[in-house]
This record gives sequence, structure tokens and C-alpha cells, in this order.
Amino acid sequence: MPVYRLPDNGVAFPNPEYADSDGLLAVGGDLEPQRLIAAYSIGVFPWYNKDSPPLWWSPDPRCILLPEEFHLPGSLARVLKKRVFSFTIDKAFSAVIHACAAPRRNGDGTWLTPEMIEAYITLHTLGVAHSVEAWRNGTLAGGLYGLALGTAFFGESMFYRVSNASKAAFAHLVRHLQKNGCTLIDCQQVTANLLRFGAKAVSRKEFGLRLSSALRAYG
Repeated sequence: MPVYRLPDNGVAFPNPEYADSDGLLAVGGDLEPQRLIAAYSIGVFPWYNKDSPPLWWSPDPRCILLPEEFHLPGSLARVLKKRVFSFTIDKAFSAVIHACAAPRRNGDGTWLTPEMIEAYITLHTLGVAHSVEAWRNGTLAGGLYGLALGTAFFGESMFYRVSNASKAAFAHLVRHLQKNGCTLIDCQQVTANLLRFGAKAVSRKEFGLRLSSALRAYG
């Protein structure tokens, strides 16, 4: 089935079940707040590079973490116990997302184009996108950002400049979400690190059902 091309106007997306075997659902459109919120509301997210138009994905399986199933690895628990880092929320969103977009230590770039950075900063000003910062001796050591809709949190990207800083920020985020009624953390892709925290792979259908339930609190 051909990949759906989004119209220039409107924010409607096709049913995520129409995504191809790699999870690609649609191409085109823009990154205006209304379209991004419409996408995340059905479990679709943008992921592309600077040389392509916006690509919209709905992978199957999907990696999720249920807050009540969070597991804190022993090595990270020891780091947190030593109070190596202090944490803030939404104190340095722009710095976090720009750090997430910086080249990795292996020299590779990231999927965060300037257009995407601008779009997520706009969502932050609207109270939809949020960041968690890990600090060491007053310097930003690591962090992450994502979107919050209803009782769902959609994790997007993380970075670290000091060993364990991004993992510590993630643990702080989960504890914060647990206290505030979060029911679903979307981790998008399955990785060994996420599995260590208690994440698991579920079908696109199950993810959609859990997401629908989490979004009932979202007007």
C-alpha cells in the first residue's frame, strides 16, 4: 500500500494500522503544534533527516514503560544514593533539546533538524513539551525531553555529558510521573537500556488502546 501523503491543510492522519512493515505511515505536512498534537494523540511521531520531507511513524511493536513496572537498576540506584546529580524540570528546555541534537560521540548526527527543534520549543511554550535536567556542580550534565498529553508521556530524546546523567534524569522523570498520575510512558523503539528499566514491547493495537485510555483526560 502506498505511503499516505499528508495534505498541506488540515491535521488529519490515516489510521496507524495502515503503516507499512517498517512503521512508516505518512509523508509531508508540517510541524505546526496542531498537527504534532494530532499525531501524538494517535501514537504517531515525526522522524526524518534534513534531506527529506517530514516522515510520520507508528512502529509495531511499540516500546512502552508502565510507571508501576519501573525497575531501577542497582548500579544506578547507587549513583542516585550518592547524590551525584541534582534535578530540575523545565528549567533549561532549549539547552536540553539542542544538546540532544548535537553530534554523538561516535560522530553521527541526530534526527533533530532545526525545524524540529523550533517545533518542540513551541510546544514547550504551550505547556505540552517538557524537559528534565540533571546537573552536576551547577553544570548541565544530561537530560531528556518529551511530550505530555493526558496521563501519557512521550519520550523523545536524551543526552549526557557525564556518565549516567541521562539515565539518572530518566529515573527522576519516572518518579515524577508516578507521583502525578501518569499511566503510560511511550519509549517508541525497543532498546536494551529501556528493557533494563522495565520497558516492554507491545503490539501497535495494544499501544493504541492504552493511549486512548490515557488521553481521556486530555481536552
